[in-house]
Amino acid sequence: MLDTHQKNIATFIHLSTFSRFIIPLGNFIGPIILWIANKEKSEFIDNHGKQAINFQLSVLLYTIILGTISIPFFVFKLFHGLDFIDFNGFNDFHISLGKPSPLLYIGGGLGVIAVVGFIIELVLIVKASLKARDGEHYQYPLSINFIK
Repeated sequence: MLDTHQKNIATFIHLSTFSRFIIPLGNFIGPIILWIANKEKSEFIDNHGKQAINFQLSVLLYTIILGTISIPFFVFKLFHGLDFIDFNGFNDFHISLGKPSPLLYIGGGLGVIAVVGFIIELVLIVKASLKARDGEHYQYPLSINFIK
């Protein structure tokens, strides 16, 4: 039977991912510290700790992939028309905002996907913490099990 202490610790493991807004890498440091300190006390805490850490690692991986795909679109648009072989300064350098490139639309679309993903991440973290508070197990969707 789960007691309130175990539910609270599991809830705080999920909520500690919000510490990234105050501490750099807090979304990894907080859950890892709470999980390592309490994983032997309960299988429930161990399960929620692994889920929170796996989800944060998955989000990091997805962010790196999305950034790797989208950043070149902005760079190619920014330096379009700039001659790197015969570079004579910034005399011919200009950024035209009158005619958007398809690359800019693709990069902007990927940026929108990143913002929507961030909002979904916040919602899933709150949902997981509420499930932990209620004593239920929670499996994050699209989470890769790095820690089993």
